[in-house]
Amino acid sequence: MVERVSTLIIGGGQAGLTMSHMLSQRGCSHLVLERNRIAERWRSERWDEMRFQFPNWSVRLPDFPFPHADPDGFATNGQIVDFITAYAAFVAAPIRCGVCVTALRRHDTGSAFVAETTEGMIEADNVVVATGPYQRAFIPPLLRDHASVFQVHASRYRNPDQLPPGAVLVVGSGASGAQITEELFRAGRRVYLSVGQHTRLPRRYRGRDLIWWLSAMGLDQTPTEMRGPDRSNPLITGAFGGDTIDFRRFAAEGVTLLGRMQAADHTMVTLAADLSKRLAYGDGSYAVFLEMADTHVRRHGLDMPEDHLARALLADPPCLIEPLRHLDLRVADINTVVWATGYAFDFGWINVPVLNTRGEPMHRQGITDLPGMYFLGLPWLANLNSSLLSGVGADAARLANHIAARAG
Repeated sequence: MVERVSTLIIGGGQAGLTMSHMLSQRGCSHLVLERNRIAERWRSERWDEMRFQFPNWSVRLPDFPFPHADPDGFATNGQIVDFITAYAAFVAAPIRCGVCVTALRRHDTGSAFVAETTEGMIEADNVVVATGPYQRAFIPPLLRDHASVFQVHASRYRNPDQLPPGAVLVVGSGASGAQITEELFRAGRRVYLSVGQHTRLPRRYRGRDLIWWLSAMGLDQTPTEMRGPDRSNPLITGAFGGDTIDFRRFAAEGVTLLGRMQAADHTMVTLAADLSKRLAYGDGSYAVFLEMADTHVRRHGLDMPEDHLARALLADPPCLIEPLRHLDLRVADINTVVWATGYAFDFGWINVPVLNTRGEPMHRQGITDLPGMYFLGLPWLANLNSSLLSGVGADAARLANHIAARAG
């Protein structure tokens, strides 16, 4: 027997639950399917001591602020899981957990969709794909055949004790790579960090957190079409109290910085001669942001003390002055590689024409050209804020309005 629903939401994380809330407010019936548990990736794809990147005061979902005792603190992973789980109860989402959608196609009539699930067929007039951006862990094939080296993606890393003895090579200098690197060298591990392109920003400046600055200057509302060619995410952390990430400081504390990994032959890794360029790019984005903030203070006559220490630049470390071009993992006693190399989309189960040749969703602010088909919870869905926990509400409201208008 085929079940019939008006709107099917696929994914039971913050995006899917927020979509449910917005549809309920508009009187639109719907069903949410989650293949595992509510907020599953927060439960099973984060390391033990991970801290949320945004201060507690900024964390909220529509009509549901994050409960906290320290507004400037940073939530643990477990606290975010509890928050999202509580939100599901608050919005009374009609959710079924443990149900996986294995395929999605158009109905033979062309006027609806058919979702094949592990519990049978479901027909829907509308489908909202809210499975998030972290779908398939991406690991370059550089060391694919080297079983002697323990390799783990950041999504499966848990803590330093999980790794075999010896030095660790962390590949990827985004927020996850930086946080894991700092955790490892604080635990006494010898760490090598392969640095890629990154956008370095201050954790705090002139007494305010970065998230305050993004909102005050309207940068969080930067529309997708004004994003520019740089696809690197802001490099910020909430770990260890939430400091500004500075790779020169990492080096001063014992981390060996490396250029981008280019190739590997057995245990010999070839590194690009781009370390200086990558750090200069990060420093450039940092300096531009500080100047923008200073201009904002002057323009609005704000009483905010200057922060000269924020512009202090540490000396170039030896590993930057004479960067390594080759690294023998065996000689360096590197027995572990942590791949902090991000994720790729995994929409192979979607059998309707809403993906490009690279398997990426084609949409305008989450609305596809196929009537009734939507995406939610993707970075830069409509603007910079789309990728933030507190920004999904505006995107969900827009999609809910569109669905309600279709029904009307």
